[in-house]
Amino acid sequence: MGKIYVIGLGAGDLDQMPLGLYRHIKETKSLFVRTEDHPVLKELANEGLTWTSFDDVYESHDQFEAVYEEIAEILFKQAGKSDITYAVPGHPFVAERTIQLLVKQAEARLVELQFLGGTSFLDSMYTALQIDPIEGSQILDGTSFKRDEFQLTQHLIIVQVYDAMIASEVKLTLMERLPDEYEVVVATALGSSEESLLRVPLHELDRVTTLNNLTAVYVPPVQDDTLLREEFSTLRQVIATLRGPNGCPWDKKQTHESLKPYLIEESYEVLDAIDHEDDDHLVEELGDVLLQVMLHAQIGEDAGWFSIQDVLASVTNKMVRRHPHVFGEVVADTAEEVVSNWDAIKQQEKGKKDAGRLSGIPKGLPGLMKAISLQKAAAKVGFDWTEAEPIWSKLDEELEEFKAELTHGDRQKMEQELGDVLFTLANVARFYKIDAEQAIASTNTKFQRRFEYMEDSISNNGKQMQDLRIDELEAIWKESKKYDK
Repeated sequence: MGKIYVIGLGAGDLDQMPLGLYRHIKETKSLFVRTEDHPVLKELANEGLTWTSFDDVYESHDQFEAVYEEIAEILFKQAGKSDITYAVPGHPFVAERTIQLLVKQAEARLVELQFLGGTSFLDSMYTALQIDPIEGSQILDGTSFKRDEFQLTQHLIIVQVYDAMIASEVKLTLMERLPDEYEVVVATALGSSEESLLRVPLHELDRVTTLNNLTAVYVPPVQDDTLLREEFSTLRQVIATLRGPNGCPWDKKQTHESLKPYLIEESYEVLDAIDHEDDDHLVEELGDVLLQVMLHAQIGEDAGWFSIQDVLASVTNKMVRRHPHVFGEVVADTAEEVVSNWDAIKQQEKGKKDAGRLSGIPKGLPGLMKAISLQKAAAKVGFDWTEAEPIWSKLDEELEEFKAELTHGDRQKMEQELGDVLFTLANVARFYKIDAEQAIASTNTKFQRRFEYMEDSISNNGKQMQDLRIDELEAIWKESKKYDK
């Protein structure tokens, strides 16, 4: 079995290297270094020490992961011939992807790893910045830095900010959640004679000239509450406060039942914003819908039934389960295949393969929407018209039946026959792929706009609507049509 001795070169110069590590690195016969751009190696070169560097591997790949995989592969092959020493900057287990790859594969490759130690740059970082990590801190990799990974309220240290390209990516990611002028600290070669601490506004991060493989970026915790208003955790805390002991009397008294009308109302406000193509209004109305979700979740948490985490887990799990063509191995090349898979998985999840096809349709849907949902469910088993003409004939039939009931004066039957007319109209809409709810909503809006025009026009002439004859009102109504969009 081969052996790889792993050494951390520390964060500073040779004076800070432990004596034992210095002796080992001087005596080793086969030394490999991830990069020779390190103060310790510069001094050891003056003492005649030689090594094999992997700096050239970085030049041969576009992705860092490929670099690290090739380095690990070379080290395993060399260890199969004789014992070797592998030296990395800092501490072997701090921001060293190659070490993780070695650890993961060593047993299968019949190679023993022996870690001789090293000093992390983190101690020097905490000292130089005078911060206490116990207050809450994160250490993240600049080469794979993602927007949703970091917490704005904690000390954030971003390592492996090798060059301006990585710094630019880090900057852009941070600027999605922080102001351009937010001050960050570029820390390079801490603990060495070349130590540098440079405070710069975030937008200038990639213009710093001291960026190298010993550079880390420190982002101080956000103290300004207004900068945290975009964070999901802030919204959750606001809702919890509103329903807390010293919160809002109105919010505290709400229940799932009492909030039902607001969820429906806010949903239609979203549709209205979409219709008007008003993005600012849409943002506001989507926030109001989210507010309703958060209130329901907080009510559930207050009662010990469920929390927003349960809501998030439920919808995330559902999306993963019902998209096996994305998250699994099922093939679905068309939208129709996706819908078919979705329905099959839904039936399997609910254990209702033998249950009624209409059993899963919510009872509280608006009338036209429910009619179309019922018709769609029936159509999936072939109970549907394939041509338009029979639907129009059915509509004529239902209209005649409704007219007939009008002469009899039986209100219950009149209501039933009118319902049949509306149900058939919903079928007409579905056949022609028209959203019936959207159609009636559009007409309602149009009627309101025209009627308000009539009110304004009549009022501007010093009259009241009830003073005008129907033919006069009709004339103004026709005039209002000129201003339809």
